[in-house]
Amino acid sequence: MTQTTAKPSILWGPVWGLALMQGAITLLWVIYNLYLVQLLTQLGFSRGWAVGLLVVENLLAMVIEPVVGTFSDRMQYQIGTRLPIISLGAVLAAGLFVVIPTALVWGPGVLRWGLPLLMVAWAMAMAVFRSPALSLLGRYAMGTQLPQAASILTLVGGLSGAMGPLAGQFILGLGPLVAFSLGSVVLLTATLVLRWAGPKGAAESPAAIADPTAIAIPWTSLGLVFGTGVGVGLGFRLVMSALPASLAQRVPHANAPLVLGALFIALALTAIPAGQLARRLGNRRAMVLGLSAMASLAILVGIISSTLVGMLLAALFGAALSLVSNGTLPFALAMVPPARAGLGTGTYFSGGALAASVGGGFFVNSGLGPTVITLVAALAFLIAGLCVGASGQLRGVSEVRGQE
Repeated sequence: MTQTTAKPSILWGPVWGLALMQGAITLLWVIYNLYLVQLLTQLGFSRGWAVGLLVVENLLAMVIEPVVGTFSDRMQYQIGTRLPIISLGAVLAAGLFVVIPTALVWGPGVLRWGLPLLMVAWAMAMAVFRSPALSLLGRYAMGTQLPQAASILTLVGGLSGAMGPLAGQFILGLGPLVAFSLGSVVLLTATLVLRWAGPKGAAESPAAIADPTAIAIPWTSLGLVFGTGVGVGLGFRLVMSALPASLAQRVPHANAPLVLGALFIALALTAIPAGQLARRLGNRRAMVLGLSAMASLAILVGIISSTLVGMLLAALFGAALSLVSNGTLPFALAMVPPARAGLGTGTYFSGGALAASVGGGFFVNSGLGPTVITLVAALAFLIAGLCVGASGQLRGVSEVRGQE
């Protein structure tokens, strides 16, 4: 009697490889943001250049993410894999990243203008491979298992994000050349692991994959995905700026890095339980629950009275965020046909990039107080929740659609 082995609902090896890629992406942005102002001012640029560059980079990413995601969908159909564009983008990003600090040896002359150009080029390279890479989650997990698989990405991403507030001084102590070099090595390592950990024989013949160009683009669904990305991204960006500002106003000697670190550590620690909860409740319900909690907690930022209260509030916010972070990729993937997974993922990140531009370029530097900023953040989370809730009303959209 012949026994057949059923395909597991989650391919844990590839998922961990994808999580390492997510962690590497987060770590590079942590290093970049820590050194951004220092590198620019050492070459004679004002601090305002840092904000301007981030706005430009995010506006470019807003366009690049869905375009490259669509291109990777076509590549998946033509050659059966997205890995070539992922590898190309990651290698290019790693190479540019290690070159950025070498601009300091150019001095404050005409060549100094190469530094902003390098930074923008690096950010564009990062946008090239993120959507194709993270859209692979739909191939590594199936159905209601997606949020549980995504929890591993949230876990690793949360730990990497915690390095900003908790290990920032250590990273700065390494110096830009060492820090940027280590970041490049981590990204290249993650790329190799992702290729190695992928399912053997991952490439599929075009006959086994639908042609994305033959499938109508679900514009309404993409609009909801984009709106969710804007709401989640803007709300998170504003809370991250309002927390230290509120502490500085109300608790002058508070330890802001410890408070922000508590948020990321809580995000990481609650990621797996949140994934299991989403599996029971359904991904949309879990996301709406998390977004509602984040909106409520954002309003409470203005009442922080001590470092301990700030850490508690930040930890609760991180726990609620884990429900949302686990659900965003499954949500984006569920809202589009499997053959357009890259487009769905890229559209979500496009919304997040727009939110980062608006948040960093207007609200954070507007002079508005933490109370007003947190109210806007709460509204952004509620709008994201409405987009997620409205998605359930679309005909043909199930709780989690089968993935490619």
